[in-house]
Amino acid sequence: MKTELAEIQTSLQDAFKKHIPTLRVNKDTPQNFEVTGDIPAQYGKKMVDGYYFGSIVPKPKDIRFYFFPIYTHVKEFNISDEMKKCLKGKSCFHVKKLSPELEQEFNDMITKGVELYKKEGWI
Repeated sequence: MKTELAEIQTSLQDAFKKHIPTLRVNKDTPQNFEVTGDIPAQYGKKMVDGYYFGSIVPKPKDIRFYFFPIYTHVKEFNISDEMKKCLKGKSCFHVKKLSPELEQEFNDMITKGVELYKKEGWI
């Protein structure tokens, strides 16, 4: 069980990094790690370099894991009770502890999100 926030942050970032170059690191600072696609996309009235996929933002008491595919394809994801406890809102997870099972679920969820976005032509 991972309880150190820095260790949780690294694990979640590594889960995203497994999908590079399909995903592209858009921001990598101590305050924000963000991944997007690399296909230009319309976002509102402007064009962006790639469709937003997810990000990790450390906070004093937890690590925030933002995962957009669970918002755009909500019916495609069935999450465990352990993960549901972390979900705040529609696409934001507040992670204070990371069990091996939960870590695997995050990895699987990211992989599924990549597959869904590829199918849509978004990444």
